[in-house]
Amino acid sequence: MFGFLAPNVPQISATDVKQALDRNQDVLILDVRTPGEFAKNRIKGAINLPVDQVENKIQSVIPDKNKKIFAYCLSASRSVHAVNAMKKLGYTDVYNLTSGLLAWRAKQYPLE
Repeated sequence: MFGFLAPNVPQISATDVKQALDRNQDVLILDVRTPGEFAKNRIKGAINLPVDQVENKIQSVIPDKNKKIFAYCLSASRSVHAVNAMKKLGYTDVYNLTSGLLAWRAKQYPLE
């Protein structure tokens, strides 16, 4: 939806994220919304690191720069920036959930 802000940011669809989770693939789901948004609902198993903290804290939260990471926010506007920041810090396997939770909800996938 807002991928034009950072055209080199790798994208992944809600369907592909759901399939990876259903297959128990070794992925980390990163929610870059505010703690208040995260407390209301989130993709199961997600960890929360608000977008404004990604550059300074991501390396202590996720030290493995080769870990497969799917980042999301509500619409993908914030997660695009988070993924871009992670790529600049050397993370090699990080993706933005295209259209964020809006796409996830549109597919009626579960939230916790």
